Amino acid sequence: MANETLGSLGERELLSRLAKYAPPGQLDDDAAFLENDVNSNSLVVNTDVFVETIHFSELTTRPSDLGWRATAATLSDLAATGCDQVIGLTVGLVAPSTTNWEWVAKVYKGLKTCLDFYGGTLLGGDCSEGAERILAITAFGKLGAGGIHRNKAKTGDWIVASGPHGLSRLGLALLQNKIMPPNQIPFFLRQQAIECHRRPNARFDIIKILDKIRPKNIPWRIGGTDSSDGLLESVSSLARTSYCHAKIDRMALPILTSMGLLIEKTQWCLCGGEDFELILSLPEDWARALIQASPTCQKIGVMVEKRESSSSCVSWLDNDEEVNGSQFIHFRKSNQKI
Repeated sequence: MANETLGSLGERELLSRLAKYAPPGQLDDDAAFLENDVNSNSLVVNTDVFVETIHFSELTTRPSDLGWRATAATLSDLAATGCDQVIGLTVGLVAPSTTNWEWVAKVYKGLKTCLDFYGGTLLGGDCSEGAERILAITAFGKLGAGGIHRNKAKTGDWIVASGPHGLSRLGLALLQNKIMPPNQIPFFLRQQAIECHRRPNARFDIIKILDKIRPKNIPWRIGGTDSSDGLLESVSSLARTSYCHAKIDRMALPILTSMGLLIEKTQWCLCGGEDFELILSLPEDWARALIQASPTCQKIGVMVEKRESSSSCVSWLDNDEEVNGSQFIHFRKSNQKI
C-alpha cells in the first residue's frame, strides 16, 4: 500500500517482502553461501550496517572500540553459519566532511586489531560524504565441516547457548549512566560488562569444536544463529523458520551468577541483545558432547512439534506460558541500541 512505511512493516515483514527478489530460502540466514571453485568448502558472505545514534554513539563507544565491535559483529554472522576461517572484509564509510581524521584512523585501527585476532585482511571498500557516520561492512569466510542454518532445527533437538547473556546490555546501561548508583554493581562485573559491550567476541571456537565432538552416527545438521538481536528473538527465529516450537527452561537461562541481584537480569538475558553468542539446535547426543567440551555452553531448552493453534513459537518449559519480552525493533524511532 502507498502509505506503508518501514516503521509500520517492521524488520521481519520487510525481509519477508524482500525475499521475493531472491531465490527461495536465500534470505533465511544472516549470511549467504556461495560455491567456491577453488576449494570444496563454500565461500560465505555477510553484510552489516552500523549507523550512528542507532548502533553506536560517542557516549558509549570509543572509535577504536567501534572498529572492533562492528567487525566482530559482522564476523559473528559468519560463525553462526558454520565458518571456521575468515578471509577478509570490505568497508563502506560514510561521514560528514567535518569528521576528524583521528576518529577515522582509530576506527580502522580497532577494525584491524579485530581482524588480526580472528584472521583475514582488509580487502577494500568505499568512502562517501554523508549527513551521519555509517559503517557498512561486508565479510567473507570459508565454511568449515558443514553449514548452519536457521531452518534446520528439528523436534527433539536440544537448544544450546554458547555463553552468558545480558552482559552487553548491562554494559550499555552502565555506559549510559542508567544504573544509579553504579557502585551497586561489583567492580569486576562492571568491567566485564563494559568490555563485553565494547569488544564482543565472534564464537569461531565453537565451530571448530563442533566437528571434533560430533558422534559418528549423527550426520551434520545444525539449526543456528547468533544472538545479536537477543536470545528470545534468536530462539524464536529458529523455531519459526524450522516449523517447530521451542520450550525454554527458565531455571537454565544463561545468566552469570554475578548478575544475581540485578532485577533486570532476566529481561536483559532474553532481550538485551548484542551478546553475539551462538544459539544452536542440534541432536541430543551431539549437544551433550558440546556442553562437555565447552564450559561456556549450556542447554536452555528443547524443540517440540509446532502448534498450529498458537501464535507464539516459544514458551516456558515449566508452565507452557508464552515467553514475552521487550525486544529491539528495527525502524522504530524509540530504539536505544547504542
